[in-house]
Amino acid sequence: MAEAGAQVIDYDKLAHDLSGPGSPAIELIRMAFGNKAITEQGALDRVWMAAHVFAANGKQAVRSRHVLESILHPLIYRAASESERQILGRFGDNVVIVHDIPLLTEVYDELPFRFDHIATVEAPVALRVERMMRTRGMSRAQALARIASQTDDRWRERISDVIIDGSTSIEQMFEQVDSLMSSWRREMEGK
Repeated sequence: MAEAGAQVIDYDKLAHDLSGPGSPAIELIRMAFGNKAITEQGALDRVWMAAHVFAANGKQAVRSRHVLESILHPLIYRAASESERQILGRFGDNVVIVHDIPLLTEVYDELPFRFDHIATVEAPVALRVERMMRTRGMSRAQALARIASQTDDRWRERISDVIIDGSTSIEQMFEQVDSLMSSWRREMEGK
């Protein structure tokens, strides 16, 4: 969407920045999970944390995930709010701001934002697993565990007013995004 002219607030990037060396979350993460949760460079050890958040022991994994989220989410929301404030200061109200939130349905009720529109990208589970294995180096079991920890597709579809078909070619996805951005720009011009 950035290529189509939107200003994108990337929550994954915010999470990485906020859990890097010297970041505000690191000491809180160290206190909650111990030194093993932190790399030698002083950042969140994402491999270690993923193993604990998506581990086979369901209750412990859920608890670990909630603890991590209770540390990171408030910091992410503050950073996103500040990013949005800066974007509006630079462009005024005549701008499409996209909050790129990977697990929107899991955090929807706690977000300090309300959106004019919600668009999600959906793809069949088999395709998501294949992509996670290819792009993130996950095993099939790890990818399936990650997907199982997320809310189901029906909930995402219920809160979305636009669903982009992620099983199409990249060119077709770009066409869907271009059409969506054109629609949002026309809507802004009508306000």
